[in-house]
Amino acid sequence: MKLLTKHQGALFILMLNLLLVFSGIGLVIPIMPKFMESLGITGGIIGLLVAAFSLTQFLCSPLAGRLADSFGRKRMIVIGMIVFAVSEGMFGLASSSGLLFASRMLGGISAAMIMPAVMAYAADITTQEERAVGMGYITAAITTGFIIGPGIGGYIAEFGIRMPFYFAAAAGILAACITMLILRESLPAHENLSDTPSIEVEKRGLFSQLRYAYREPYFLSLIIVFVMSFGLANFETIFGLFVDRKFGFQPKDIAFIITFGSIAGAVVQVTVFSWILKRFGERLVISLCLFFAGLFILLTLFVHQFWMIFAVTFIVFLAIDILRPAISTQMSMVAKDQQGYVAGLNSAFTSLGNIAGPIAAGFLFDLDVNYPYTLACLVLLICFILSVKSKKRSLQPLQE
Repeated sequence: MKLLTKHQGALFILMLNLLLVFSGIGLVIPIMPKFMESLGITGGIIGLLVAAFSLTQFLCSPLAGRLADSFGRKRMIVIGMIVFAVSEGMFGLASSSGLLFASRMLGGISAAMIMPAVMAYAADITTQEERAVGMGYITAAITTGFIIGPGIGGYIAEFGIRMPFYFAAAAGILAACITMLILRESLPAHENLSDTPSIEVEKRGLFSQLRYAYREPYFLSLIIVFVMSFGLANFETIFGLFVDRKFGFQPKDIAFIITFGSIAGAVVQVTVFSWILKRFGERLVISLCLFFAGLFILLTLFVHQFWMIFAVTFIVFLAIDILRPAISTQMSMVAKDQQGYVAGLNSAFTSLGNIAGPIAAGFLFDLDVNYPYTLACLVLLICFILSVKSKKRSLQPLQE
């Protein structure tokens, strides 16, 4: 409880920012089938829109991570929230595919600025013993965003299909103001890249960082991040389209399933997540979550009743919501004073999965409604096998 009493205010503001960002992302899920219909776009275009968001996040994340180390976490978070608000407003106003793509790419830039800075800030204010708790709370905010986002989107859409995006834009501006006025910078003024020695890898460009990532002790974690993101993005991108096409669900039905299917993940992250990692270890937790996520995504193809769809989705989100902070905790343990850089690399691999997954899901959906989930199941189970067969090696600190 020491973490909560000493840094309660800072953690609350960090969680608020992530809550709003991922609510803005999640609110589009239940309304996307109707939005597609109104603009006359296909599943393939939806996949490309999601991929466009992730592409710019991928390209900007390593740079944003370094900037978070050099110019401060707070500045990056505030600017990122403003960019997020602009992107949501643009999406709400868009009447053509070109403006939709511009909006999503701007949204990717905002995510690249916010995520590494928030993760690095959380690492700054926690000890190694507290790290799992801190990451659990941060990831719980992401999960909660996905929980309330679809619910908000499904409700506000009753007043107009574009209203949820305007709501997200206003919330983003509010969060930026709160962060700017209240949050204190966690990185001491003298600790920036301009006056402290940096690791050689930090001087490399984006593609050089990715090229030499295999040398890092956490490379397997990065591979798992990529595959997990691929499978999850595949699942989430077309979930609304899947149940709309297959079962005729309305926005409120979709919002209900996603909202209550995600609640368990948030509860676990803020209550027993730290105990789970200490009891079973990151490696076992990661492997089991990959297995159950892949298995229950496969079961989605064989259920038909509403309550069964609800139950299967519940397990998928629970597995993923435990998997995310487990990997983040594992990687943050070896980052030491390079928290921003490692968080940026983590975000880049996440974006790679979020680029490939939605593109594959969108075009496979146009071929057959069941194909995307078949692929998602396969990649997650392959990653499970990889995690089980990999040589057990302890993660070593980054070498200066």
